[in-house]
Amino acid sequence: MEDRALAFLRRLLDAPGPSGYEQLPARVWREEAETFADEVTHDVLGNSFARVKPASDDPSAPKILLAGHIDEIGFVITHVDKEGFLWFAPLGGWDDQVVVGQRLRILGHAGDVVGVVGKKAAHLLKEEDRQKPTKLAEMWIDIGASDRADAERRVGVGDPVVIDSRFVTLTDDICVARSMDDRVGAFVALEAARLAAADRGAADIYAVATVQEEITFGGALTASFSLPSAVAIAIDVTHSTDYPGADKKADDEVKIGGGPVLTRGATINDGVFYGLRDAARRLGIDVAIQASGKSSGTDADAMMRSGPGTATGLISIPNRYMHSPNEVVSLSDLENAARVIAAFTRTVTAESDFRPGAFTRPQKR
Repeated sequence: MEDRALAFLRRLLDAPGPSGYEQLPARVWREEAETFADEVTHDVLGNSFARVKPASDDPSAPKILLAGHIDEIGFVITHVDKEGFLWFAPLGGWDDQVVVGQRLRILGHAGDVVGVVGKKAAHLLKEEDRQKPTKLAEMWIDIGASDRADAERRVGVGDPVVIDSRFVTLTDDICVARSMDDRVGAFVALEAARLAAADRGAADIYAVATVQEEITFGGALTASFSLPSAVAIAIDVTHSTDYPGADKKADDEVKIGGGPVLTRGATINDGVFYGLRDAARRLGIDVAIQASGKSSGTDADAMMRSGPGTATGLISIPNRYMHSPNEVVSLSDLENAARVIAAFTRTVTAESDFRPGAFTRPQKR
């Protein structure tokens, strides 16, 4: 990955921005978009948009949305007790056990505040309680405050919180961060738009960094409603199956560094799926395929239901240890996902028809 892209990715992943509080990473994303996009804006929910106009000024140019959600899972402060300890609730889905003992970063009104997750020490638990998993409701945050007044000078109810875990590289290709899900999707959407801007096709492309995917899908729903499109591609992460105990029967063969993953399923448009697959083949990029028997659990579900409906696709980045402080992805998978998406966008014209029955399914996969 080139130095410019890697530096952008690092800034994006390290910026704290849990669901509903995405302002900091969204600002990083828009600043990068300003370096090449024709238009950059954001809406009242916090969705950010980067437009790449078509090669010709054609009013009938089809719109394509490339959406990656920029929020991450986190927490919110719900109570400050008289001793100065903070109580909190989840923003998004957590495995409670990965939260135990973590350092946290609170976005306080006077600046960031570092705290640690506290719980009763194992030495002090009854034997039967030691065998039980600790629940979030049994944990608290310690910021070293002497009492409530001391704590409230720095933090307050409603302040958002993230795990204080920063971007690191394990190898030249494998990297780790707390916010891969799904800030890498927002990264890929913008990088695909950058590639499209360098070689413009007939489509009017909008990269979108959507908000609140982890809690409401509200960002994708409103973004796709405000920009009715011919095609909408969600870019997310998916579970890799290259670790001990992975369920390959459910998720097939998905390997970190093995290429992006295309989803087929009832809610995924055949024309978009095969268009992405064929773009990958032309580029010589390996892709894995996963099946979805119902809703995908991504922004694609919201976008297909918006307005008059749209032809949706889903391309994902293999991810180990999802919804943990240390999610693992491959830089080459990110680059290849962007290349596949950009190549597909160049095939979409005003004559493209993604309605069921209009697309001729290839005889061989």
